[in-house]
Parts: sequence; structure tokens; C-alpha cells
Amino acid sequence: MLSFLQYITWDVSPEIFDTEYFSVRWYGLLFALGFLLGQQILIYIFKKEGKPESDVEVLTVYMVLSTIIGARLGHCFFYEWDYYSQNPIKILKIWEGGLASHGATIGILFALWLYARKKKDQSYLWIVDRIVITVALAGCLIRLGNLMNSEIIGKPTDVPWAFVFTSVDKVPRHPAQLYEAITCFILFGFLFWLWNRRKAKTPEGSLLGIFLIYIFGLRFVYEFLKENQVKFEDELALNMGQILSIPAVLGGIFVLLIANRNARKRDALDVAQGAVSSNQSAVSNRR
Repeated sequence: MLSFLQYITWDVSPEIFDTEYFSVRWYGLLFALGFLLGQQILIYIFKKEGKPESDVEVLTVYMVLSTIIGARLGHCFFYEWDYYSQNPIKILKIWEGGLASHGATIGILFALWLYARKKKDQSYLWIVDRIVITVALAGCLIRLGNLMNSEIIGKPTDVPWAFVFTSVDKVPRHPAQLYEAITCFILFGFLFWLWNRRKAKTPEGSLLGIFLIYIFGLRFVYEFLKENQVKFEDELALNMGQILSIPAVLGGIFVLLIANRNARKRDALDVAQGAVSSNQSAVSNRR
């Protein structure tokens, strides 16, 4: 129900349907959809840049495994290490919940490094720049999955678009999941536009740098509007999401600066080579 002057009542079931033997949840569907759409986008990108389409199938395997493993380990280590260190077998029970985007980011970056080592025609930064386009879209869908689960809720607020998550309490709250979903979708569109404008001429690392700065910079801000995920964060000046976002933003700034510096060097070299070619042509004409 929607009341424009009060709040939005959110009482959506996290399950699409439930049978005696299994259930299908919105989160799982949206999570899988992120990979499927990402794969199709990568196929399009690889075709446009003359890369083997078969490489996308390999990349998809790398992405699925690294995302799930990285996100799970990130949650266990960063948010609930005391519990999982005492119950290590529980780390494998991913269906019980607990994934962290910072862990997924680390896992993906490491997996792509392993992938790039085997590809002479695809440098590490080249492939990461293309992957972050799809990751931004997947991030949007995953946050919508969080919304369907009524999790990662915001702090109480009186804004007219506040959500009341009835499965949690009766308090109007910031729809933090929507804030991040919209942020990711806008970034997806922007990164795809940047790539499509220049393609192979895109400075290597530039899309990665923009991704890290934009996603984790706004993540740092959004955390002020969100409830803490675990109790120990209540004692911290900044919560774990903000602490982990700081090095990500700094890393993004560093990568972007290096990418721009290398692009300027390349442009200067192209100008110099063009001048040399012009001089050689002039000399030949005089002869």
C-alpha cells in the first residue's frame, strides 16, 4: 500500500512460491538473473572488440564461484568472525544467509587476476574494466533481492517515501536497499556508455577506478542511513561497511590516476609518432 504523505507499507513475501519440497525466493532469482544478464552483456562486448565468445563461458564460471565464495568468506571474516571461528562448518551453510559485497569484490578481483594470467590478449585491467559494467547491474538486482527479503533495512525516518517493513517492525525507515539499487543501475548505464563510446581506446583501469569510487563512496554515505548489520558495530564510530569502503575508494582514486597518466603518455606518444611520420613524408616528397 502507498500513502504519499506518510509511508509505504512493505509486506511482500520473500518467496515467489513454496511447495512441500522446495521454495523459490526472489533473492535467489534476482541473484541468478544478475549472472545471466551479465553474461549476455559480456558476449556483446566481446563480439564488438573481436574477442572469442567462448571466453565468456569461462569468465562466467570464474565470476559465479568468486562472487559466492568471496561474498560468503567476506561476511564470515568481516562481520561474524567470533561465531564462525568457533563453528567453521557453518561457513559452508550459505543457504542460512550471510554475504558481503566487499568480500565479493575481493574475490572477483582475485579470480580475474587468475583468468588474465592465461590470456595474452586480455590484460588484467582490460578484463576488469569490462566486468565492472556487469557487476554494477548485478549489484542493482541483488539489492532488489535484499528489498524482497526485507533485510539491510534503513534507520527510522519521516521522509514521505519511507518504508515500513512489516516483518521487522512498524517503524517507517529509509529504503536503503532501493538507494543502493538505483545507484548501481545508474552506474551500470554510465559505465556501459563510457565503454561504448571508446571501446578499445578506453584507458585501462579507468572504468574500475570509477566503479570503486562511485559504488563504495556512496556506500560509505548510505551506511549512515542504515541499521548496523551486527551488534559490535554499535560500539564503532564507523561501521564495518564504511571501514571497508575507505580503502576501496582510495584504491579507486589510485587506479584512476594511473589510468589517466598512462592515457596522457599514450596520447603524447601517438602525437610524436604522427609528427615523425609527417616529417618522413615531407622528406620523401622533396626527393
